[in-house]
Amino acid sequence: MSLDLFRGLTVAAMILVNDPGDGPASYGPLRHSQWNGWTPTDLVFPFFVFIVGVAMAFSLRSRLETGATKTQLLRHILWRGALLFALGVFLNGFPNHFQFAHLRIYGVLQRIAICYAITAILELWTGWRTQLAIAVVCLAGYWIMMRYVPVPGFGIPGRDIPLLDPDRNLVAWLDRKLLMGHLYEGTRDPEGLLSTMPAIATSLFGLLTGKWLRTPHSPRGKTFAMVAAGTAAVVFGEIMNVWFPINKKLWTSSYVVFTAGLALICLAALYWIADAKQWRGRWTWPVLVFGTNAIAAYFLSEAAAAALYGVSIQTSGGRISLLEYIYTNVFAPLASPANASLLYALAYVAACWAVIAVLYRKAIFIKI
Repeated sequence: MSLDLFRGLTVAAMILVNDPGDGPASYGPLRHSQWNGWTPTDLVFPFFVFIVGVAMAFSLRSRLETGATKTQLLRHILWRGALLFALGVFLNGFPNHFQFAHLRIYGVLQRIAICYAITAILELWTGWRTQLAIAVVCLAGYWIMMRYVPVPGFGIPGRDIPLLDPDRNLVAWLDRKLLMGHLYEGTRDPEGLLSTMPAIATSLFGLLTGKWLRTPHSPRGKTFAMVAAGTAAVVFGEIMNVWFPINKKLWTSSYVVFTAGLALICLAALYWIADAKQWRGRWTWPVLVFGTNAIAAYFLSEAAAAALYGVSIQTSGGRISLLEYIYTNVFAPLASPANASLLYALAYVAACWAVIAVLYRKAIFIKI
């Protein structure tokens, strides 16, 4: 249950920070860091990728134990990864931006799809030592590339150009070469191709955590080890930050280690409360609504937000989006801009929850 609770809280936070009434006016902790550094908002996405890895340790092993072959699972993994990727591209175009010339290819679901597929394949044919080694290689290799490989046309980072310059870095350069015109921020993309490499390490750390939870050690021992490992990772991530800054948009190696440590601590707390001590009750089911239908909840929130933004309404001051109309006429008069933006975001989370709660009550769980 702790995993479903962690997933549910993460999805709720993801919807909250993605859907403010007025983004620029919202509170700082509810906005992404502009570049280096982090805010609570920057923890949400890596937490979800980490959770994907944890869940994999249970789902794949369970299917293998019930007789599924690795070939069958491979087909399922590739199909699921392709479907998640396609759903992400669909959201990028919905409802009226399906012109391929400018359609964004990267995205949140796309990164989850790639990390899921690669990590799942590694789980089928490798053991934990190999998986840990690959995670370390991903992080070390990414740091070497970002620090020492010359960026064509600009030079060597740290010598000819600033380290992790927003546009003059290897990640941004490669994305422009591959998909110029299809990037979220014009000259770069926060879910770009090369930065997916360290993101795979995030899902691998989740997978290793799931394997640990499956061991026969006592709940107290599991919890203590997760808290200890998480604390060590947070400290090490901050140390790495000195020479390779924590940066969500580049998914730097320090960011991976730091956020994985915090995810471990959060999961350990929920594991101790919900699984070890069995302190469950009325407080769990509202969270489980999102936790047991996570992808459906996220897809609904993104599609509905795109629809609200895509539909325009004629007003005395001109045409505005339905989202802006609702915010301006319902929420803006209630409080200061920051509080009004937060009220809108909370109301949006509640609306998405109400829809998914219907599925939960009917025991409908949409699995991709």
